[in-house]
Amino acid sequence: MALFKHFLPALALSFLTFTGAALGQTSSLSGTVKGEDGAPLKDAVIKIDRKDIKGHYEVKTKKKGDYFHAGLPLGVYRISVWVDGKEMDSIDNVKTGLGDPKENNFDLQAIKKRQQAMQKASETGVVTPEVSRDMTPEQKAAYEKNMKERTQQLQKNKALNDQFNQGKEAMNNKQWDVAVQAFTKASEMDPKQNVIWGNMAEAYSEMARTKAGPEKDAALAKSLESYQKALELAPADASYHNNYALALARAGKFPEMQEELAKAVQLDAPNAGKYYYNLGAVLVNSNQLPAACDAFDKAIAADPNYADAYYQRGMCLTAKATNTADGKVIFPPGTGEAFQKYLELKPDGANAESAKGMLSAMGQTIQTQYVAPGAKPAPASKKKK
Repeated sequence: MALFKHFLPALALSFLTFTGAALGQTSSLSGTVKGEDGAPLKDAVIKIDRKDIKGHYEVKTKKKGDYFHAGLPLGVYRISVWVDGKEMDSIDNVKTGLGDPKENNFDLQAIKKRQQAMQKASETGVVTPEVSRDMTPEQKAAYEKNMKERTQQLQKNKALNDQFNQGKEAMNNKQWDVAVQAFTKASEMDPKQNVIWGNMAEAYSEMARTKAGPEKDAALAKSLESYQKALELAPADASYHNNYALALARAGKFPEMQEELAKAVQLDAPNAGKYYYNLGAVLVNSNQLPAACDAFDKAIAADPNYADAYYQRGMCLTAKATNTADGKVIFPPGTGEAFQKYLELKPDGANAESAKGMLSAMGQTIQTQYVAPGAKPAPASKKKK
């Protein structure tokens, strides 16, 4: 019994010593962070996540880019560096131990250079030994997949460009049937390219000029359909609205034409004069002279210096001339003024001789300054004695 009493305190002391050792088994982590400029990075957030059991710790880098976190339980961690809420780099499966802190450094400049090199490799298809060495198996697999997809896309793009260029060349040679076939194949390869539909619409519209009867109607219908698809993809393109309006005019759909032309003018007001002028030309070719004259008037209102619009307005008014019983020709008011304004703006224009001839037929002399209907010419300046 005495022997048991003698050993009891020793057993108790041994137990307490063991407990104290267990409580003291913690570790620490430290390291430095360099920014993308190569300088020490202050206030970067270091996130330390334990992997074997749940645990999360954070610390910020100091002025010299260094960080230190003590009191970490022994375990396996993932360490990541965050800048402005974005993870920039990480080190996985870091196992801590007793003793001095285990250093884990981050160099964001080196990472940026590697990323740029990998991006260049992805764009050019050339992988340098340095880039290949730095790639993880996952990165290599992703790179190979990306290159395969890129090669397929390049092949597809080449075939698409070949078809589109073939269509453009055919249009330049006025081979409308060939152009339509090429653009149709291109649209099947990539139906999301508005430029393909726009050119197809134009090809069909020009084809309609060479057809008659049902064939003409069918070509115009295809043109309208193609313009609609182009506008679905590019609704803010004023040129598509303008060209669609011209095609509608050729098809005799004048209310729809006015609506589309208004959209073109709204989207591109500086070119409103051109849009109205082009419409007037289409209407003249369609023998819609009253509507054509109205379009040329709108072109002049939108652009008072649009010379050709004045000439075409004069020609429109000339078509309204009447003959008296004694054979005299009566021209509507403003006819001569329109030709005068054209000559003022374009004295050497393509229609200059025609305008002069019209004025001569009307018995008018050519003025050096345009005078609006009802206005009086400016008085001639007197020379000083």
